[in-house]
Amino acid sequence: MLRKRGSQEQLVDREVLLNLDYTGEPQSATDGYGSLQNGGFIPPRFLTAANGDDDDDPIYTHSYNPQTEPITPLKGNYFKDGKTKIDFVLVWEVKSRRKRRSRGKSQGGAEEGAAEEAAQEESRSEKKRAMQARLRERFIHHLQNAGLLLEKEESSSAKKTIHYLKLSAPWDVLVYYAEELCLRAPLQAQPYPEFNTSARVLEKLYVPNVMADSVPNRPVDYYTCAFRKSKMDKFLGSENQETYFTNTQRHRIVYEILARAPYGKRKRAEVGVARLLNEGAFTAAFPLHEGPFELPDYEIQPEQLNQRQVLYHYWARWSKWYKYQPLDHIREYFGEKIALYFAWLGFYTAWLLPAALVGTFVFVSGIMTMSSNTPAKEICDSGGRYLMCPLCEMCKPWNISDICPMAKVGYLFDHPGTVFFSIFMSLWSVTFLEYWKRKNATLAHHWDCMDFHEEEERPRPEFAAMAPSMEHNPVTGVKEPYFPEKARISRMLTGSMVIVIMLCVVMIFLVTVIIYRSIVSVMMYETGSSVLRTQAGNIANISSSMVNLALILLMGQVYTALAEQLTKWEMHRTQTQYEDAFTFKVFIFQFVNFYSSPFYVAFFKGRFVGYPGHYGTLFGMRNEDCGMGGCLIELAEQLFIIMVGKQLINNMQEFVIPKVKAWRQKRALASVRKAQVSHEPQRWEQDYELIECEGLFEEYLEIVLQFGFITIFVAAFPLAPLFALLNNWAEVRLDAHKFVCEYRRPVAERAQKIGVWFTILEALSHLSVIVNAFLIAFTSEFLPRLLYQYKFDNELHGYVNFTLAYSPPSYYSNSSHTVCRYKAFRDENGSYTLVYWELLAVRLGFIIAFEHAVFFVLRAIDWMVPDVPESLELKIKRERYLAKQALADNQEALLVSRLLASGPGQWTR
Repeated sequence: MLRKRGSQEQLVDREVLLNLDYTGEPQSATDGYGSLQNGGFIPPRFLTAANGDDDDDPIYTHSYNPQTEPITPLKGNYFKDGKTKIDFVLVWEVKSRRKRRSRGKSQGGAEEGAAEEAAQEESRSEKKRAMQARLRERFIHHLQNAGLLLEKEESSSAKKTIHYLKLSAPWDVLVYYAEELCLRAPLQAQPYPEFNTSARVLEKLYVPNVMADSVPNRPVDYYTCAFRKSKMDKFLGSENQETYFTNTQRHRIVYEILARAPYGKRKRAEVGVARLLNEGAFTAAFPLHEGPFELPDYEIQPEQLNQRQVLYHYWARWSKWYKYQPLDHIREYFGEKIALYFAWLGFYTAWLLPAALVGTFVFVSGIMTMSSNTPAKEICDSGGRYLMCPLCEMCKPWNISDICPMAKVGYLFDHPGTVFFSIFMSLWSVTFLEYWKRKNATLAHHWDCMDFHEEEERPRPEFAAMAPSMEHNPVTGVKEPYFPEKARISRMLTGSMVIVIMLCVVMIFLVTVIIYRSIVSVMMYETGSSVLRTQAGNIANISSSMVNLALILLMGQVYTALAEQLTKWEMHRTQTQYEDAFTFKVFIFQFVNFYSSPFYVAFFKGRFVGYPGHYGTLFGMRNEDCGMGGCLIELAEQLFIIMVGKQLINNMQEFVIPKVKAWRQKRALASVRKAQVSHEPQRWEQDYELIECEGLFEEYLEIVLQFGFITIFVAAFPLAPLFALLNNWAEVRLDAHKFVCEYRRPVAERAQKIGVWFTILEALSHLSVIVNAFLIAFTSEFLPRLLYQYKFDNELHGYVNFTLAYSPPSYYSNSSHTVCRYKAFRDENGSYTLVYWELLAVRLGFIIAFEHAVFFVLRAIDWMVPDVPESLELKIKRERYLAKQALADNQEALLVSRLLASGPGQWTR
């Protein structure tokens, strides 16, 4: 239960930090460290910097005058005085002495050796806890010196005590760090900009916009400039100190202090709350949510909802799936980095709509024109005319008419419309990226981060802890942890070898799946069932795709953990370098992991089969050949199972895993909750029961891999954008619900763009042009049909016979085999015919023409679509002018001095 803090408890707070066995009994102490009483608290050492060898540079301090008059407590995220805002909460847990003693007694009857070992383990555990308590005390001491206001709460049970240290930054601290962090301050309000192109189009067409939603308390848009304390009177709202800085700005400032505050020797880089979290001194550090997300039982005006309730009611609910996202509210609550992710995801999902419509139209047109497919008609009507060669050593010859259904279905994925769609998607992907750059620039300016650049980053906590030496930073001149560059390069090369080995493992699994597919096909043929024989290839392909999906997901989990350890071992100095290296490793592996099987089916399957009597083999088994429906239908099956299956599994994980983690967290805190059942849980207790936000890496990776599926192999699977659209509609709400309802509130981070992910998207869009060109040229039947129409028959009569070759005499003269047909452009001796070489020339010419034409149009789109809209350039100029006017020093005095220097005669001009 929450303990009421009297004056006596205020005196023992410091001792509680060092005494792990504290159970609430009064102890002698001389110094308290952090409770507000009567609305304020002045730490004893508030105006002095830390003394001792652990402090190498001065810490900013300030003076704070607490209110002496009584204050009526207000409901919300405040200290007990009802006025001081809670900007951050630090949490740590301490097990009770009673539990540890009882555990020691239970071990008393054990053998002497085991008891001694248990006692040593207990002693080590006690020393570790005592060390963590000392680190906490020193860290909190520096937080006081930095000017933060502190207040402590406790929730206790028989098993453990949970300590909550509430932090607040007073006005002077906020002003100091606002200038140091170059926060943006408002100069002049401006009308709300309209970012949604669809809204403008529908308005001009006088069509009601069902996607629009009236979200209350929309943040005001301002012209802004960098904050300056000396120009405070120039900024709007500076007279109201309570509301001048937004909550996210306050969180960012307090986290900056937490990241800089030392807890040991600065020379050893013993700095920052991140390292203390890693070392277990604190169990959590987070800003508070603005309140509950549930709507109250009584009727309430929309304007009276807190920010979290607004986001839940107007964004995170499933009923809002067709509404615009309230991006300004998301940015105000979670910061620019998270808001940019949701802006990008929403923008991408909106652009998927035309792609899905065109893809569905292409697929439907294939269904409607299926009856006009002359080659499929010839196959179905052939009867026993075309006796095909056996598909394995133990198989029997078969009639091509047996695959009539597959020949009809194959046309859905291999007709002239798919060629058009591949060209359309190549142009779509680049146009989407160009317009995202415009959208990104608009949002970056609107959210005051267009000129934002990562300041000189501090070393990562893990890097600081493991670096072997200290060196002067050439930029800041401050001694920082240092790791030799040659050693880092050596480790990166070693890590690259590990990556290559893991990629080889993926290839081994791919070969395993190929062998599995061959074995299943043979088993289907040996059953003797006509149905299983005709569907053997289909059954083998679908089942192997499912096995492949399971292996892909398993290998993805294993490699992600391995890549994380490798990236840590490489000793990257900053968090940005670490994230970029980790992203590159994981994406390279996942790219090969997910796309290797489709690449094999598209470009390698059926290429090394050989011909009757001279079949190519792998481990003694005949190489796979494409079915008579073509490899495109098998590729479509692979893409459908891998892409859609992955999406379904990911969505189930995103729905189930957070709930399981939340259940485990609540279970771990169940004893404490039961002990305070008579008290309503406070906001910090409720937020501590939520799960920690794990960042955006997995979210970006999932959607970027999806982008690859809908662009690289889209010629074989026109419905891919439709399935991606349906998935992303669910993805937006799943992610929104996690951030609003299930995650602790993350620290708001500034960001100008989506980072390295945009570079990956550009690479995928360009790769898709090349892959689709080769897919149409070498895998599709489009060019063979086109050549046949040009040389022989425009209606494709006789096309099936044109694509079939006769088995060579050596195949049936010395065995029991009869003359049979197989799909190839070969003569009776197995040599390639002239038609093969003509077709090869056509294919290569098509690839060159396709790539040059598409890339030319892409460059034209890049040139015609400016990265920054013209209207935005005007706003930027206006903002710079206002900033110049507001921040100019002594403008009038400068003008007078210039006039005086020019002489008296100049005054009359």
